[in-house]
Amino acid sequence: MSQHKNLHKLTAAGLLISLGIIYGDIGTSPLYVFKEIVGTNPISETLILGGVSCVFWTLTLQTTLKYVVITLQADNKGEGGIFSLFSLVRRKAKWLIVPAVVGGCALLADGIITPPITISAAVEGLTSYYPHLPTMTVVIIIIAGLFIIQQFGTSLVGKAFGPMMFIWFTMMGVLGMAFIIQMPSIIKALNPYYAIHLLTDHSFDAFLILGAVFLCTTGAEALYSDLGHCGRKNIQISWIYVKTCLVLNYLGQAVWLLQRNGKTINLNLHNPFYEIMPQWFLLYGIGIATIAAVIASQALISGSFTLIAEAVRLNLWPKVRINYPTEQKGQLYVPSVNWLLCAGCIGVVLLFKHSESMGAAYGLSITVAMLMTTILVSKFLAKRKFPTYIIVTFLVVYLAIEITFLSGNLVKFINGGWFTLSVGAVLFSVMWTWHIARKIRNRFVKFIAIEDYYNIIKELSDDETVPKYASQLVYLTSANFNSEIESKIVYSILQKQPKRADVYWLVHVDVVDEPYKREYEVDFLVPNKLIRIDFKLGFRVEQQINLLFRKVVEDLVKKGEVNITSKYKSLNRHKIVGDFRFVVIEKIVSRSQHLSFYERFIMAYYAQLKHFSLSEERGFGLDLSFVTIEKVPLMLADPETVELHRID
Repeated sequence: MSQHKNLHKLTAAGLLISLGIIYGDIGTSPLYVFKEIVGTNPISETLILGGVSCVFWTLTLQTTLKYVVITLQADNKGEGGIFSLFSLVRRKAKWLIVPAVVGGCALLADGIITPPITISAAVEGLTSYYPHLPTMTVVIIIIAGLFIIQQFGTSLVGKAFGPMMFIWFTMMGVLGMAFIIQMPSIIKALNPYYAIHLLTDHSFDAFLILGAVFLCTTGAEALYSDLGHCGRKNIQISWIYVKTCLVLNYLGQAVWLLQRNGKTINLNLHNPFYEIMPQWFLLYGIGIATIAAVIASQALISGSFTLIAEAVRLNLWPKVRINYPTEQKGQLYVPSVNWLLCAGCIGVVLLFKHSESMGAAYGLSITVAMLMTTILVSKFLAKRKFPTYIIVTFLVVYLAIEITFLSGNLVKFINGGWFTLSVGAVLFSVMWTWHIARKIRNRFVKFIAIEDYYNIIKELSDDETVPKYASQLVYLTSANFNSEIESKIVYSILQKQPKRADVYWLVHVDVVDEPYKREYEVDFLVPNKLIRIDFKLGFRVEQQINLLFRKVVEDLVKKGEVNITSKYKSLNRHKIVGDFRFVVIEKIVSRSQHLSFYERFIMAYYAQLKHFSLSEERGFGLDLSFVTIEKVPLMLADPETVELHRID
């Protein structure tokens, strides 16, 4: 708990880390937002003042109020993110799994489009210096390098992120100020009147403009996801500085554009972000922008790893290998996801080629994620007993804003939005299938009262006519209550091949809603013969059952609660510990007409996904030399319903 409290303390280091980890995505948006807002339109006062006004109020309502003020309150023992939020509210209603899964998939899809667009927008600044530079090749090399270094852990790079992003935001603020001084009246653009005027002016396509404006707040979701790394106070205070620098930069770009009032400029060649830099500084500015873009991408990649790790623990994603390259809390690396994202990002660069084309694919998935967060936060506010009028106001305001932005982004569907939605849909199909298939399987797992078998298990253990299978025999059980056991386990011990052992252990893992909980309970069902251990592990804790089980057994031996010395006379004399054997029962779905077409399809898809997932024994970190795998059919057809006639 002390760690959790320290995390939320306001410290200079915490503020610097927040700058480095959280604001990459939202902090690099000035690279392309104005370019997207203006598009091919001639520059006019209505467009520029309205554009700045829209950006300012989007940052205020969406990022500041919704995320920094309200959503950051929903911390799950110091952790944030859509799955942490889901863990807080899932007891409220079963259907909340839908917004959680949709939001998680939308965030992962966003992780595929953000690195290409931010890095491309930064590198394309070089074309004014080197018109024939193959920007696509440079971008692909940077992206590939970024994914290759993931496996070594990012704690070293992480230390440099904070100071680098501080330089980036300060640079943006100073450059913006230099132009605001030339036209101080630009400050009036912060008046919401100009935003409303632009969106109601029929000479502009309001939806297209909204789709472009939305890009200024795309990193807001990351703010909440990284709550666990930085702490609420550090995020809230550092945001004040970040928002100030962002607004100054947008105002500076607006001045540069207004100085060219009435002209039609190709903003891909003359990006206002780079145009407000002095000529002598341009190369340095592009260098800093590229580093900031890499940092933004890194934050999203790390976020994707955390998201998948949580999904695995919550049984929403196939079990995959998760590595912990450094000792740092929250530092993890998921090889399969790393290379999937890498292929996706390079695919995006090859498909869309330039950042202006990627802008169309960007924003759509993140609007969906934000909508899902809104639904879950409203449930969180209800759980916290907030007055109904506050919850209704929150829902109405943010559903209105986000549905409007979604409509604005849907206009981009044909130009590229289809790509992120397709990626999101594929990810959703995986999560949904994994979740539903588990429910279908659980329907056919039969539990029986374990008490009925106490005597026979005790007798088997003492029956020397049965060859000993192992000194200590361990089964993983999914029975939630210690009074029950799967019939398959009893079948395995007594019938499949009678398994005599000195002590039988039942191990149950319960994933709890607290992120880092590590607790266990021991039940001596039959003293020194049948022992059940229940692990309560947080959804962010690595499930290394091998290690955890060994630790529990050591504790029990120390306290004299259990004797694991071998019963073989020759070994017992020398106090040698008996052997341990784990039995993992794999349930195979047998053919059946009892499933609906939908359920049969789900189970067929699930069977394909199983090929790519880690096996149970590897997923639980068991030592394979001590594991027996038994394949048991899940009887989906009841033999009693089969009619058969005997011929005499």
